Amino acid sequence: MNFSSFIQYIASGTAYTLGVTLVALPSGLVLGVLFALLYVYGGRVVSRLMSLYSTVMRGIPPIVLLFILYFVMSGSVNLSPFWAGSISLGIISSAYQMEIVRGAILAVSGEQMLAARAIGMSTLEAIRYVILPQTLRLAIPPWSNEAAIVIKDSSLVYALGVPEILRRAQLISASTQQPFLAYISAAVIYFALVFIANRLLARLERRLTIPSNP
Repeated sequence: MNFSSFIQYIASGTAYTLGVTLVALPSGLVLGVLFALLYVYGGRVVSRLMSLYSTVMRGIPPIVLLFILYFVMSGSVNLSPFWAGSISLGIISSAYQMEIVRGAILAVSGEQMLAARAIGMSTLEAIRYVILPQTLRLAIPPWSNEAAIVIKDSSLVYALGVPEILRRAQLISASTQQPFLAYISAAVIYFALVFIANRLLARLERRLTIPSNP
């Protein structure tokens, strides 16, 4: 087999890689936003719990957490390896996305919350209409890095038997005895996915940037 044949075979696993990413990244974002709001506005006890969650989740290798969460979920809910792995990666990513969103919230001036409350908004209304829109805009640059990380971490579900890019590279490496070409092909595909994702998010960031006053 030549390099082109390797690329074609391994690229057929791209749908699984994209599927895992499209489940893990948004679910991690939803949880991350919720946890970040609890971290900043939830009071001392809740903030400490969120800090502990972040420390634990970011202090354990993702593959270890993936196995723990996978076997917990597969033991209590009948989920396929694809769904269990994707949801597990979303939970893992939520800790990192929580820190991204928390930093963006803290970058928004605290005076804006005071101003929103002063004109009669409740705390929830101020968060929804004043704080969150600015927060999500500020979070796009670091979130782009997290998107790239999740795309690459999607390769971890190969350990659960999901036939994504790395799993196919492993299979073709074993059958052809050409591991270099197999894994180089996988690396090229991962690079292309990350590059495209970064370009799309950079374009989104430019579109959402508020022009500064001259």
